[in-house]
Amino acid sequence: MEAIAKLNNVPTSPRKMRLVADLVRGKKVGQALSILKFTPNHGSIRLEKLVLSAIANWQAKNPDEKLEDAELYIKTISVDGGRMLKRLRPAPQGRAHRIRKRSNHVTLVVDSVAGEVTADIVESNEKVN
Repeated sequence: MEAIAKLNNVPTSPRKMRLVADLVRGKKVGQALSILKFTPNHGSIRLEKLVLSAIANWQAKNPDEKLEDAELYIKTISVDGGRMLKRLRPAPQGRAHRIRKRSNHVTLVVDSVAGEVTADIVESNEKVN
């Protein structure tokens, strides 16, 4: 069973947030939290909170299962561009340059390894029997 957490309009450029998201993609949740805790990038603080939110969402969906037995991992994490604030900066000779203050949207999906059975496993079990 998977759980989703979303973070919208984070005032960090998508390029900088993707650097942090690539560090934790596909990792187990405990390992991802420790990576994010000690990463100096600005986006790691918000991604750490997002992972904790996804864990809480998973626990709300699965009240009977224990978190330790589930072996949660980050299934997918995507960083998309959000809204852009357009500002003007004075330039020489009475001109103005446009400044684009970018933001991003982050979507994180957490899934459990224990509950996952793929088609490859089912086919290999059928060949044995």
